Amino acid sequence: MNALKQFRLAAIAEGISWPALLFTTYLKYGQNMPEPNQWVGMIHGVLFIAYCFYIAYFYFEEKWALQKCIILFVTAFLPFGTFWAERKYLRP
Repeated sequence: MNALKQFRLAAIAEGISWPALLFTTYLKYGQNMPEPNQWVGMIHGVLFIAYCFYIAYFYFEEKWALQKCIILFVTAFLPFGTFWAERKYLRP
């Protein structure tokens, strides 16, 4: 599997983990169930870091434009932003 396909999968997985983290945050504070939030938070953190590493890889190794990489980075902080980024920037 090439790096771009891996990046696309990381973007989708990170996009799924973001609302999952919001839901488990509700469970933690609204229902007094902290355990799911710990696990989903850890998974989300790993996926976010992987997503950022892919951005860095494509910037330094594949010489993607800085503006494109900044947009990809910002989308990681927006709900469902990585889905949009995958569709707009990561599809061949």
